[in-house]
Amino acid sequence: MIRYIDEALQLWAAELHPPHGVERIGPGAGGCSLAALIDSRGVLIRSTRGSRVLLEQAAEIELLVNRHLPDKERQVVIEHYTNYDSRDAQKWAACGCSRPQYYRRLQQAHESLERELINRKRAA
Repeated sequence: MIRYIDEALQLWAAELHPPHGVERIGPGAGGCSLAALIDSRGVLIRSTRGSRVLLEQAAEIELLVNRHLPDKERQVVIEHYTNYDSRDAQKWAACGCSRPQYYRRLQQAHESLERELINRKRAA
């Protein structure tokens, strides 16, 4: 796995796909930005976990995962990073593949996301 892509995906999942029963905090949490400012007494909290990935970057990762990854790679990424309750063997079974194939797809997804991020930076 590509370490910084792994970290970005972990933070993406924590920010935009938290475990059940945990509310998202801050802009994009389904609430009003003004309400978030009032709740935090005028301090805009961009992340509750001290992440290096800001909410805008998490939204960019969301876009890349949903629009640029092939279906099988997207399924593995979503299963790997947002399924907080299943064991590894259950994740492999949910994706319909063996352990080695699961991790090959995850590696391919990391490489695809890295390429897309590089291309976006070049275009900017």
